[in-house]
Amino acid sequence: MSFHLVVGHGPAGAATARLLAEQGHEVRVVTRSGPGGGAVPAVEGVEHLALDAGDPAALARAARGAVALHGCAAPPLPQWAARWPALVSSLCAAAEDSGAVLVMLGNLYGYGPQAGPARPLTEDLAPAAAGPKGRVRAAGWEQARALHKAGRIRAVEVRASDFFGPGVTDGGHLAARVMPNVFKGRPVAVLGDPDAPHSWTYLPDVARALAEVAVEERAWGRAWHVPTVPAASVRAMVGLLAAEAGTGPVAVRRLSPVLLGAAGLFSPLLRELREVRYQFDRPFTVDCSAYEAAFTVRATPLQEQVAATVAWWRERLQP
Repeated sequence: MSFHLVVGHGPAGAATARLLAEQGHEVRVVTRSGPGGGAVPAVEGVEHLALDAGDPAALARAARGAVALHGCAAPPLPQWAARWPALVSSLCAAAEDSGAVLVMLGNLYGYGPQAGPARPLTEDLAPAAAGPKGRVRAAGWEQARALHKAGRIRAVEVRASDFFGPGVTDGGHLAARVMPNVFKGRPVAVLGDPDAPHSWTYLPDVARALAEVAVEERAWGRAWHVPTVPAASVRAMVGLLAAEAGTGPVAVRRLSPVLLGAAGLFSPLLRELREVRYQFDRPFTVDCSAYEAAFTVRATPLQEQVAATVAWWRERLQP
């Protein structure tokens, strides 16, 4: 049994902590609120600690003795540009002080909109994000990678596409703005082209990849894409979810740019999503073949993902 420190208890942090505990590890989760704040479910083998992860000294103390430091925290979307640099610097400092492997959870924002015909994203693409959220995410990994190359820390980044699955509630793609309508058989309004292929990364697969690369020295020093099933459009995914829920066909409509702009005046989330709307206007797919060639985690079959997601939401939406 080894000690893992998980920073953040959003969907990915919670899933990772739970998986590591199930594997028999000692797990400590760091959040601002700690065990008494919010709705933190009790999980056997998981300890919750209240501290500001942006405080390097405090985080370093919490990380001492850990074999891995899993960076799963994320500031609120409107605060990414202001708060990501301090959080990444703190994670790097704690990894250097403790000797723990820094396992960073990343996303695909840093790649930015690719020029030319749409093709699957690979880890060797140069960062080309034009917006602040994409640039700050790319810069965070470059900071950690530079320290890794200098021999000061050991670091790896695991990149996921849009989260899908049990526990995923935030966002407007296949979560809180979609699932209640699916269960009621009501139309769903979505960003971008509802028929464009899109990669959806299953949350339990994210946790399994984070746990695997933490102990695989061959993984360190670079970024990897989480194993993800072949891309499917929003319309296709909604159809699968509705069929599993037993609510029949559900209409999927494109949210017009005009309405999106108007809604952004009142919804901070929709306003922030303008930067990455390009991901839904054309095919947006991820190539995870490098990970699959090197390690053992594979994407959960799509029908299993859909069944587990519908079951989770059915329980959540019970009156």
